[in-house]
Amino acid sequence: MKHGEKLSASLEDYLEVIAHIITEKKVARAKDIAAKLNVSRSSVTEAFRSLAKKGLINYAPYEVITLTPKGEEFAADIIRRHRALQDFFIKILAVDEQIADEGACKIEHTAPKEIIDRMINFVKFVEECPRGGADWINSFDSYCSTGQTKENCASCIANCLEKGE
Repeated sequence: MKHGEKLSASLEDYLEVIAHIITEKKVARAKDIAAKLNVSRSSVTEAFRSLAKKGLINYAPYEVITLTPKGEEFAADIIRRHRALQDFFIKILAVDEQIADEGACKIEHTAPKEIIDRMINFVKFVEECPRGGADWINSFDSYCSTGQTKENCASCIANCLEKGE
């Protein structure tokens, strides 16, 4: 694949699932991939042909599927984007895990690398910053539920200043 060439969202989903199945079971088979993606075996075969043509998987009919080094690299990037989005949705936006997973799956295919990297850094910053952390996230979650902050913002800022944060 040429630098900057993109995969379709569907092919990215196949690569992601193949990587997860290989991690879990050591080998990936067409029937496992079809079951995980809820697609027909013929759809899986067509995807395999396309991924093999792009040099991302090793494919022979009725054999186990393996990722090429290039395929491993692509799959790792897809999984990284998915996890970054999921972490952001759960840890920052306090979204339910199932909804976060579904949302991450939809957005991972289109979000630019710069945004994903920025989200990863934001999650790390909030977790490490003394003005952020779990209290800050819990306050945001409460705000989403009630439409109000737990305390006056000026009072909160005063408390931060008092603590030397």
